Amino acid sequence: MANVSHGRSDIASHPDVSEMRERYARMLGGRDVALVDGPVFLLGLYCAASPWILHYTASQPSLVAHNLIMGIAIGLLALGFTRAPERMYGLSWAMCAIGIWMIIAPWVVGTSPDKGVIINNVIIGALALCLGLVCAASAAKRTPMT
Repeated sequence: MANVSHGRSDIASHPDVSEMRERYARMLGGRDVALVDGPVFLLGLYCAASPWILHYTASQPSLVAHNLIMGIAIGLLALGFTRAPERMYGLSWAMCAIGIWMIIAPWVVGTSPDKGVIINNVIIGALALCLGLVCAASAAKRTPMT
């Protein structure tokens, strides 16, 4: 029987090695805030689940739906930051806007929220704002000035 398996060899002999290395360097060059993607996703997950974690589903039904939707939006932004960073980091300012909105949402969306709900949303909003600023600063640093 013939041996059709190819043995492992060094990629240095590949004819397109220089192009592949340049492409790899370009792809990794824009990932200086890759460590932020995970916390953004976890923040979105917590935001979506926070009404059930803090047990205010009965007292603040409008904030339950609000935090669920905003958590899903934050999670989708995080997935976008991970999957297509060169296109999505322009939306990091949306993360900042979500953070500011989360801070004021208990009074706008909720009906006489208690201290726990307010603190929860303020912490979520502050973290979203900080993470959005980190992403925005990185995107601004990478964008060439013309």
